[in-house]
Amino acid sequence: MEHRLLGYSGLKVPVLSLGTATFGGTTEFFSRWGQTDVKEAARMVDLCLEHGLNFFDTADMYSLGHSETILGKTLLGRRDKALISTKATFAVGEGPNDKGSSRFHLINACEASLKRLGTDYIDVYFIHGFDAMTPMEETLSALDLLIKQGKVRYIGCSNFSGWHVMKSLSLSEKHHFARYSVYQGYYSLIGRDYECELMPLGIEEKLGLMVWSPLGWGRLSGKFRRGQPMPEGRIKSGGAQNGPLVEDEYLYRVVDALDAVSKETGKSVPQIALNWLLQRPTVVNIVIGARNEAQLKENLGATGWKLSREQIAKLDAASARPLPYPYWHQNDFRERNPFPV
Repeated sequence: MEHRLLGYSGLKVPVLSLGTATFGGTTEFFSRWGQTDVKEAARMVDLCLEHGLNFFDTADMYSLGHSETILGKTLLGRRDKALISTKATFAVGEGPNDKGSSRFHLINACEASLKRLGTDYIDVYFIHGFDAMTPMEETLSALDLLIKQGKVRYIGCSNFSGWHVMKSLSLSEKHHFARYSVYQGYYSLIGRDYECELMPLGIEEKLGLMVWSPLGWGRLSGKFRRGQPMPEGRIKSGGAQNGPLVEDEYLYRVVDALDAVSKETGKSVPQIALNWLLQRPTVVNIVIGARNEAQLKENLGATGWKLSREQIAKLDAASARPLPYPYWHQNDFRERNPFPV
């Protein structure tokens, strides 16, 4: 398993991590993602560790804490063999302070996560989404305090706009707070918005990317085909609620290119889609999800090989989208505004 530095840090992480949003499935929304119990979760964790994947990603709002609880049980007695990332910000209760990125909520949320995970430290702690109601200085000072207390080792942000990230980094520098090392965001062959603003920022500020939903809500699983009914799974069950819309013809165009590369390489469609991401600037880790052991083994096969330049170019062309303003304008002056890809 290849390892890369976690962005602006000295921590090396495997290029794949296991997302545990399927663990538990005890709420209506997350039941559509998966309902992995402790026994099956333990087998998946065993399989990951056997393949050198020792990084596990969760969040306090995944099944309202049940994902963290199950992950903690699977790592009992072997916590030192694993890296854990978890997140806070979104609602985990009905109270007015049971959400957000205030000092009050983050400290309480971190303590609750530590208890559910059965550990005394979190390797990477993410702010799960931007909270415009809380001063950035308050959020960053709370995270800095958790690091100084030894409860958190590295921090990151997720789903922030470019200016949210940049202002946070500037405030960390100004006040000598610990700074975000990594960004966790959506990026896939059918979701390349990250490349416009956040990728150049990541390159400039050495902010690594952990990719979530690298297969576009399962659309790049190899099961979606032109002229065929929608397969059973997360999207059909409603698990892609609030996710981006993807036009059928665009999806099929990308899948056609993936199929062509699959014939050339002998690799599966999802393995190619994941490997493409591993060749992109700033990407340090891909959070893979799996409902079962078979899906996990499939995704683990995305490492240990590389697409050729010609194959990458074929996938780039098939998934290209018109650039939004001001990027289409900047693209006319590439000699002064070089794009990262």
